[in-house]
Order: sequence, then C-alpha cells, then structure tokens
Amino acid sequence: MAWSFRGKVQLGGLLLSLLGWVCSCVSTALPQWKTLSLELNEMETWIMGLWEACVTQEEIATVCKAFESFLSLPLELQVSRILMVASHVLGLLGLLLSACGLECFQFHKMGWVCKRQLCLLGGTLEVSASATTLFPVSWVAYGTIRDFWDDSVPEIVPRWEFGDALFLGWAAGICLALGGLLLIFSACLGKGDVPSRWLAGPTAPPPCAPMQDSDGSFHLTPRPRSLVI
Repeated sequence: MAWSFRGKVQLGGLLLSLLGWVCSCVSTALPQWKTLSLELNEMETWIMGLWEACVTQEEIATVCKAFESFLSLPLELQVSRILMVASHVLGLLGLLLSACGLECFQFHKMGWVCKRQLCLLGGTLEVSASATTLFPVSWVAYGTIRDFWDDSVPEIVPRWEFGDALFLGWAAGICLALGGLLLIFSACLGKGDVPSRWLAGPTAPPPCAPMQDSDGSFHLTPRPRSLVI
C-alpha cells in the first residue's frame, strides 16, 4: 500500500497522540510528583503523588500510604486528579475517532468528508487532552516553586522539589498537542492528495444491454455509444 502525504501525517499524529496518552496515564499513576530529602537522614526520601505518599529508605523498603479522603487534599491535588482523569477520557476518545478517520480505514459507506470530520474532531480532543494534562502538572510545579522560595519558612525546614512524574507529564502534554495538531492539519489537506484507490468505490461493470434472438438465447453486447459532435 502506497501512503500519501496526508496518510503519513495522520499516522504520525495518531502515534504521537498514543505515546502522549500512555505517558499521561503513567504520570497519573506514579507517586513521584514531589520529592523531599531530609538532610538529617539522607538515606530516607519522601515522595508524594496524586493518590498516595511514600517514604523510601535505601536498601530497606518503600512504604506507601494512600490518601484517606479526597477533600483533605490540597486544592491543587484535588483539581489535578480531576483534570488528569478527564485528560485520559478525552485522549482515548480522540484516539478512537482519529483511528476511524485514517484514510486506510475502510468502513461501509464512509466517505472522505466523514473521515475528514473524524480526524478533525479527534485532533481537537487530543489538543484538549494536552491542555488538561499540562495545566495540573504546571500548577503543581508552580506550587512547588512557590513553597521552595517562601521566605516565611525557616531554612532548616526541608522543601519539596520536582519529581520525575512532572517531567513525564510535560512530555505527555507536548506529545498530545503535537499529535492533535498533526491530525487537524491532515484534515485541512485537500482531497486531491488522497490516493484514488481509497476514494474510489466498487468498480461498476461495463454497461451492457440484453439482446433477444428468435431462438430464446440471451447475449450481452455493449451499448452503442452516442456520437458527440
């Protein structure tokens, strides 16, 4: 199968969106949104995520405890939970719609206009998923920076720092945004760039007309073509 430029753009956008959606799911599940190291005990590290807080002791074990109440969480973590779950739903819907809008996807009576609309809607959902991923990650990062440089807190008090999940969340948001923009761009490309094999319907047989003979047999002969002057 020969891929057109439009088909390659669609495939690239779909793969980037899939990569961003997977990274977003992993970032939501990881507890490393914030890390805290104690100067008095360098072998002990605290980490905090959206769902649980853990303490890691080198060469011993990692103990985690889930947050008991959603309402007891800080506002930034409450909103981050909701937006990250919404991002997963939007990203998954965008992937399904975009996959159905690929030019290589064949479905009964699905025309080019319908596929174009599916790619456009899928790309819009992926961009929305990117926004709902980048906003909570950036909000948590902003709160971490604000608390780290807070002059009202004594210097002896340990400060939270960025965790690996934040960087993974930023990467997920960028991949979702790029994938969605590529899908939208592919929907804006002209119809002429689509290979004719995917646009042409089932080939109709040549027009024929029955000719009746006196012996009752049935023959197929081409219809006479009209003469154009």
